[in-house]
Amino acid sequence: MNILVLGASRGIGLEFARQYRAAGETVIATARDDEGLARLAALGAKALRLDVTDPASISGLGWQLDGEKIDVALYVAGVMSHGGATVPPARDDFDRVMRTNVWGAMQAIPQVAPMVEAAGGKFAFVSSQMGHIASVDSSFSWVYRASKAALNMAAASAQPDYPRATFLVLSPGWVQTDMGGENAPLATDASVEWMRHTIQRAYKHRHVPFLDYDGTPFKGW
Repeated sequence: MNILVLGASRGIGLEFARQYRAAGETVIATARDDEGLARLAALGAKALRLDVTDPASISGLGWQLDGEKIDVALYVAGVMSHGGATVPPARDDFDRVMRTNVWGAMQAIPQVAPMVEAAGGKFAFVSSQMGHIASVDSSFSWVYRASKAALNMAAASAQPDYPRATFLVLSPGWVQTDMGGENAPLATDASVEWMRHTIQRAYKHRHVPFLDYDGTPFKGW
């Protein structure tokens, strides 16, 4: 299979690349800097330089992929924010989070989804339970929450334009990454292994499903 991982310099994205390579799959993966590219190359992945927040960089993604057929595409790129609703978000922080978590995905979809369609493949978006509106219980990291809810909508609304591709939205759980912290209950390799099984089992729905890492559907959005 051809696997594409967008945002694989570290954490969950890097682990997706590692596990798919260990399974013998062909992996194309992106990173923003030399260190990330070197880590991917060491895994045997085809490493592409990509910054999803840079219009010139993301607009050239299709050219870099050069008509590949993609069996599984993953949008993993994401950044965190802090602060709650008692203080207005700083403009720079809002722009940084929304540009990475939402705008980058919306730029990638028109370039990548046709390649996924060509393979009859799957396009998975790594979101977060914190973007699940029905279960929200605090304003902690409210810009991040809003960005992930927006990412969910972007994926769900794009699906009808690519009927031969299966779209799904995944929460990785609370994971031991730079973003999740060392106290998180779920190891990165375990989260990714679960998500790989969930992606493998996924099938086309009328509406894009929002699933926990182990495949459990979230009620509502």
